[in-house]
Amino acid sequence: MKRTPRLALHAAAVLLTVTSASEAAADDGSGPFGVTTVAAANWPTARVGPLFNGGQHHCTASVVRSPHRNLIVTAAHCLDNGDGNLVFVPGYRDGRAPYGKWKVLERYMPEGWSKGQDEDSDVAFATVEGDIQDVVGGNRFVTGTATGATAVTVTGYPSSRALPISCTNKPTAHSRTQQRIDCPEFTGGTSGSPWVNGNGQVVGVLGGHEQGGATADVSYSVVLGAEAAALYRDVVG
Repeated sequence: MKRTPRLALHAAAVLLTVTSASEAAADDGSGPFGVTTVAAANWPTARVGPLFNGGQHHCTASVVRSPHRNLIVTAAHCLDNGDGNLVFVPGYRDGRAPYGKWKVLERYMPEGWSKGQDEDSDVAFATVEGDIQDVVGGNRFVTGTATGATAVTVTGYPSSRALPISCTNKPTAHSRTQQRIDCPEFTGGTSGSPWVNGNGQVVGVLGGHEQGGATADVSYSVVLGAEAAALYRDVVG
C-alpha cells in the first residue's frame, strides 16, 4: 500500500496559470512541460474519467481501443476495492456526465498483481456495459515504448475536485520496470491516469511504485512491457 495512497489523499490542488514556457514538439504532446492546469474539455480528455464507487470518485481510468469497443485501462490497485457498483464517467465536469455513466463489468489484472500485488504489475483493464468507444473514441494501448522517447500528457481526477487536471512532461527511468514523471499536484484520485503521447498512445498508467507516488509532485507508472501486452491480448482475444 502506498504510504500516502493516491486514491485516498484529499489535498487541495493548487493549479498554475500558464503564462510562458517552451512548447513541446508536435509529437511530444501539447506542452508546456511540468505545469499542471485544469484540463481542456476536448475529445482527448473526453476519453478520461473518474471511477465512482457510490458517491465518491477514488481513481481515474481511460478508454482504450479494443475490438469490442468497451474497454478501459487503469491501475490494478484501483480495481482491488469496491463491490459491483463501480461506475466510469468519461469527461466528468462539475457534477455533469456529458457522455453518460458506464457500469464496470469484468475486471482484468495481471497475475503478478492478483497473486502478490507486485508493484511492477500495477496496471489493469475493465469492460463497461455498452460500446463506449463509439461515444468518446479511444486511445491505442501501446507496450514496448522506450521511457522518455517522447513527452506524455497525464490527465486525471483528484478526489478533492470535480474537474480533471493535466500536465505534460518527459518521463524518466526510475528503474528497469518503473518510470516517473515530474508533474505537480497529482494528488489522491489520480491513480490510473493515462500517460498519452502525441500520437494518441497510452504508454503509461499512473500507479506502480508506491501506488503512483508518495508525494503529489512525482508520479510513477509501470513500464508497459511483456506482461501488460499479454494481459491486453488475453482481454481482447
